[in-house]
Amino acid sequence: MTSIRRFCCDDLLRFAHVNLDHLTETFNMSFYMTYLARWPDYFHVAVAPGHRIMGYIMGKVEGQGESWHGHVTALTVAPDFRRQKLAKKLMTLLEDFSDQMDKAYFVDLFVRASNTPAIKMYEKLGYIIYRRVLRYYSGEEDGLDMRKALSRDVEKKSIIPYKRPITADELEYD
Repeated sequence: MTSIRRFCCDDLLRFAHVNLDHLTETFNMSFYMTYLARWPDYFHVAVAPGHRIMGYIMGKVEGQGESWHGHVTALTVAPDFRRQKLAKKLMTLLEDFSDQMDKAYFVDLFVRASNTPAIKMYEKLGYIIYRRVLRYYSGEEDGLDMRKALSRDVEKKSIIPYKRPITADELEYD
């Protein structure tokens, strides 16, 4: 049976096979360690019997005022474990924590514009394409900024789409 738990330091030595997908962003160890230290409630792993890592979600909470939001930095599921609603479970965990504990207005994420299966999955989970970010990925491929409003955003202001694409320089970073 699958179990979902907080990511721990030992998992950093066991999750490389999950990152082999060409659409998965990989980071250096210090990046993962920063998330683990600063936002442990936003970093979870799904584990199969025998302790094999099936997938993980890594995120954070950031922003100010009505821009206070949960952010999905990485979500990936190993190919052998896809189509089991594992990504949905991990996303729901991050969304619920953002909504109930941190009282965020929305959750956002970036996805490659070419990653149609992921975009469709996020849309099924209630995300909308908020805006296109030109050459977001390595200065080559466009990214889509997708958002889902949470209960605090009663008027759904956070998901009113931009009318034009933006560049990465125009992004707000917190």
